[in-house]
Amino acid sequence: MEGRSRKSLKVKVLAPAKVNVFLSVGPRRPDGLHNLRSVMQSVSLCDAITIERSPTLTVDVVPAGGAPRDDSNLAVRAAQIFPTFDSEHRVAISIEKQIPMSAGLGGGSADAAATLVGLNRLWVGRRSRKALEEIAADLGADVPFCIRGGTAVASGTGANLSTVPCPKPIWWVVGISGAQLSTADVYREFDRLGGGELEDCSTVIDALAHGDTQRLASSIKNNLERAAISLAPQIEVGRDSLVAAGALRVILAGSGPTWLGLARDERHAFLVAERGRGAFKKVRVAHSLVARPRRLAATEL
Repeated sequence: MEGRSRKSLKVKVLAPAKVNVFLSVGPRRPDGLHNLRSVMQSVSLCDAITIERSPTLTVDVVPAGGAPRDDSNLAVRAAQIFPTFDSEHRVAISIEKQIPMSAGLGGGSADAAATLVGLNRLWVGRRSRKALEEIAADLGADVPFCIRGGTAVASGTGANLSTVPCPKPIWWVVGISGAQLSTADVYREFDRLGGGELEDCSTVIDALAHGDTQRLASSIKNNLERAAISLAPQIEVGRDSLVAAGALRVILAGSGPTWLGLARDERHAFLVAERGRGAFKKVRVAHSLVARPRRLAATEL
């Protein structure tokens, strides 16, 4: 029956970060939102979410200060809107943070998606991936993609997803500055600077499908970059450092301030990371996850 607990008392879910291989944002709509066209990938930089039954809804974050513990945390809001949430279906959520906050890597969205997947495993009456994506859409534009994972094109306000084949791992050098940028602030600055137009991403899709890294390098882009640099001009140092270190192309991660350096392969990625690390608080090497549509997996403990 719906609402009865499973034998498992605890589940653990990995929550991969996402990168925007391509991000084109259109003008501000009358409702205040923006249409976009984005190619997104799950990558191997992950948070870990552990969920267990509890008398009250609580959240713990490691390291301390890694994310809020109240309902401004998307993982808490995911638990609150999950259909079984009531006085008999409360959970304790533990988040081990590796994805930095406000970095353009979708850490909050990834945690929310992992929470939904974990709750779906913890309580009887499992919902389909599509049903979880529909619930996720109420939490933010990136959360449905984080449920699906893999590589996909997002359109509209971000919730319309189409899977993209990506048979070859794509290697990224992730330059984390330690600065933070609010997504809302970046979009406001984007509008103030004149906005932008939606652009075609078919060349990126074709390059991913054929594993053509050089062609991919010539076609990736993010038109929020100008707005992010306008708000935080100091982050240009990081971009220039990855270019000098030999990245094939460097683009902003989401709304920033993290930079993504595209590498030819694993060896090249670690070489670029070593050469460019002086400009960042942290540098990580990450690769795209699996060549087929990926669902987050929950492990019963």
